[in-house]
Amino acid sequence: MTTKTKTTWRTMRLGDFANINPSVQLQRGKTYPFMDMANVMPLSRTTNWTEQKEFTGSGARFNEGDTLFARITPCLENGKITQAVEIGSPGFGSTEFYVLRGKERISDSDFIFYLTRTYRIRKLAEASMLGASGRQRVERAAFENINITIPEDVDEQKRIAETLSAFDEKIENNNRIIKTLEEMSQAIFKERFGVLPEALPNGWKMKKLGNLGRIITGKTP
Repeated sequence: MTTKTKTTWRTMRLGDFANINPSVQLQRGKTYPFMDMANVMPLSRTTNWTEQKEFTGSGARFNEGDTLFARITPCLENGKITQAVEIGSPGFGSTEFYVLRGKERISDSDFIFYLTRTYRIRKLAEASMLGASGRQRVERAAFENINITIPEDVDEQKRIAETLSAFDEKIENNNRIIKTLEEMSQAIFKERFGVLPEALPNGWKMKKLGNLGRIITGKTP
């Protein structure tokens, strides 16, 4: 019989758990994958790197597996948090991102992504915002000082992240299936209804909508 090891959890500062804005070497004048804030799908993993941009020295720099966390309102409230995966090279993006990465023997990068997606972390970050209304930003020191309770064992962090990642993959696959079905239904609709009245399919005929039922609201337009 296998004895299951009890997981030890501990509370620590986010800044001690994760590398925030770690160093990434980019060359000025060279083109890299780019992540604009507007292109972030909320609480997502980014795999489709279609936008490339020349690096001029400005922007948040990141590597494979890093988490990009929006630090400005209303982007944070809208869940603009993503993980850079399948990128193939270093990249950079909006200056309004904090970049988070795992620390060796302390934290796992995938776990950090799911941790920063949690409602609690997002709300604590929002509470630390400073600045004029409409352009408030998460204060760096307050962000680093957020207390988190996490598994001490990095392997346990990885197991948790793998489980959550499996759910994400199922959701992404389902979304792809839904998109395919929507495209098929649109094609069928155009085939059936995108024709001239004199070319209706056999057994079809034109009728007024009012002859098919009683319109009980929305009459004025």
